[in-house]
Amino acid sequence: MTNSSQTQPEASHFIGGTYVEDTAGALIEVIHPASGAVIATVHAATDAVIERAITSARAAQRDWAALSGMERGRVLRRAADIMRERNRELSELETMDTGKPLQETLVADATSGADALEYFGGLAGSLNGEHIALPGGDWAYTTRAPLGLCVGLGAWNYPTQIACWKAAPALACGNAMVFKPSEETPLCALKVAEILIEAGAPAGLFNVVQGAGSVGAALSTDARVDKVSLTGSVPTGRKVYAAAADGMKHVTMEMGGKSPMVVFDDADLEDAVSGAIMGNFYSSGQVCSNGTRVFVQRGLRDAFLERLSARLDGVVIGDPMDEGTNFGPLISAGQLEIVEGYIAKGVAEGARLVQGGQRVNREGYFLTPAVFADVRDEMTIAREEIFGPVMCVLDFDAEDEVIARANDTQFGLSAGVFTRDIARAHRVIGQLEAGSCFINSYNDAPVQVPFGGVKMSGVGRENGTAAIEHYSQTKAVYVRMGHVEAPF
Repeated sequence: MTNSSQTQPEASHFIGGTYVEDTAGALIEVIHPASGAVIATVHAATDAVIERAITSARAAQRDWAALSGMERGRVLRRAADIMRERNRELSELETMDTGKPLQETLVADATSGADALEYFGGLAGSLNGEHIALPGGDWAYTTRAPLGLCVGLGAWNYPTQIACWKAAPALACGNAMVFKPSEETPLCALKVAEILIEAGAPAGLFNVVQGAGSVGAALSTDARVDKVSLTGSVPTGRKVYAAAADGMKHVTMEMGGKSPMVVFDDADLEDAVSGAIMGNFYSSGQVCSNGTRVFVQRGLRDAFLERLSARLDGVVIGDPMDEGTNFGPLISAGQLEIVEGYIAKGVAEGARLVQGGQRVNREGYFLTPAVFADVRDEMTIAREEIFGPVMCVLDFDAEDEVIARANDTQFGLSAGVFTRDIARAHRVIGQLEAGSCFINSYNDAPVQVPFGGVKMSGVGRENGTAAIEHYSQTKAVYVRMGHVEAPF
């Protein structure tokens, strides 16, 4: 799968169970990040396309919600099976769309999407209410109802996974969804839509429309939309959240971070270095939960940097379709320039560039993994989310000190602690202000575990049973068994 004839979709959008085109929409070129070549084109959704998607979804949602949870779950589980059967094909498309190495997409993308469909498909039959006994023989009961029409707005780093992380709980609860992938990676969500239809989902239940921010804004502000779920940057999240609030819509905002990873002197050095690599350089550093502020206790600092440098000799930069490649390009020329700008600021502000941070002499948007040492808390590279392969190593001495410094940020998505002292591990992680945390590990995201942040990193949770609360609403019914008394 290396040319446009294999990556060009049948049409730009998937609505009502079929591909839909409207060439009046702005042309979007799909660029393969490893070569800079155009591998497909799609058109942004016009007003007519958006209208068709919303109308189709609302019509499908009524019949879908009338099914039992078991029946809905069966469809989602079938879709998971199909996705696993086509893992290689889907992984190859993801690699062409994002530039991430096939070595990575084969185990982390469509497989993760399938996990979500399977997990929420399994939960769908158990989404019941409760009976509440009250004094005097009265009682109440609750029922769980879908929200209605949900809009999903995806990011470009995990297009298949994000589509499924949003669709699976939404559909399990009886909702319909209109999903807009990032304009950088428009191809993969179309395959998710195809698979859901093949698995037995009604036409229109999960629609995909293409476009940039203006299309997302049109969807988010439509009065017929009941919920908006965004994965994206803080600036985008602010806009979408404000637009949703104006219509009193439900929201899930999964945004960025500048997450701390704290490595104590007694940590297993190899594990800590592995965690730092996974938390900074997987997906070429383009992961929202990355632990890009690596606080290393002073006694281990030199050994940590030395071992990290040796491990980075194992980076294999090359064609991401080659399974021997383990480090791919950034998503676009624009993102490469942004990351290079941050590296220049780091050097200018006095951080020591230990290694990496250079463009690779080949086609595409490749940059070698960058490691900064002697980073201070006030530096730009330690304050702002870079979204690229740039690790900041900061020294610390004491536990209380590092907790305060780790929390001194507007973000709060993730945090990690490496130590052999399990009491300290729990004590420190309990004080770090973040929603998705790790002890002696980093960036694990099983679908059974809630994922999301605090502070400016977002609101709401994806995955786990917590996601059910964000895609359904509770109706309470009071039942009086005796007479009603009134004062007059």
